Amino acid sequence: MSRFSLPNNKWIKRLKKWSGVSLFWGVAFVAFLYPFVKEETGLIQDEEEYQIAKGVPDFKSITNTREKKKAFFDYLLPEVKRQNNQIMQTRVWLLGIRTEILHDMELHPSDRRRLEQLSEQYKVNSEEWSVKTIDRLLMRVDVIPQELVLVQAANESAWGTSRFARKGYNFFGLWCFKKGCGFVPSRRNDGAEHEVAKFENLPQAVSTYLTNLNRHPAYARLREIRHQLRSNQRPITAEALADGLMSYSERGQAYIDELLQMIRVNRKYISA
Repeated sequence: MSRFSLPNNKWIKRLKKWSGVSLFWGVAFVAFLYPFVKEETGLIQDEEEYQIAKGVPDFKSITNTREKKKAFFDYLLPEVKRQNNQIMQTRVWLLGIRTEILHDMELHPSDRRRLEQLSEQYKVNSEEWSVKTIDRLLMRVDVIPQELVLVQAANESAWGTSRFARKGYNFFGLWCFKKGCGFVPSRRNDGAEHEVAKFENLPQAVSTYLTNLNRHPAYARLREIRHQLRSNQRPITAEALADGLMSYSERGQAYIDELLQMIRVNRKYISA
């Protein structure tokens, strides 16, 4: 799994090449975003290793509903926050690259390699590195509100009690299409070949889920909603983005309505 840092000294040195006004606004913008993302440190690496090492708790054994919900959210939330933080770090870097391209600055080879990795991960055509290409990446390299992630996980995994969650970290109902890639669902239709994906650890499962929402054509509506919110400087909320999940379930609008209800009812447990 790729790991990214905030702009390093090499990047800051390039800022000095900008014109006075551009330099002021460029540095001011990064300074504004900095409090919202954590710097990549040994502490973050330790956190990832901890998330990889821990198994799925026995949520079924928790009989008190409130305690079960709290335990479920406490298990998932640190990893969701960590990966959203990494995505935000990447956005900061991309915005810096966008400014360099806008000022006709030559990109460093390491930056080009990183852009190629991102374009492959998020399935963005990268024949040339233009402002337009970076903007397409920025449409996809963005956060998913933690409340939405958590209630979808609760909905799809029956609060962590499904066998797919317990035995394969699949809290999100994700499918795979290669024989042996996961669990064969007991109610699979005749002729269907999909399996329910199996993951090695929680970070892998969360990363796959976030990447799926951020690049799959079925969720273009979600990304457009998020883009419009950012363009209008409005908060990116779970309620707003839920409207872009019509294709996540065959239930369509009924599924979205259920998620919205779950967000309202369970927000107090998420923030507790």
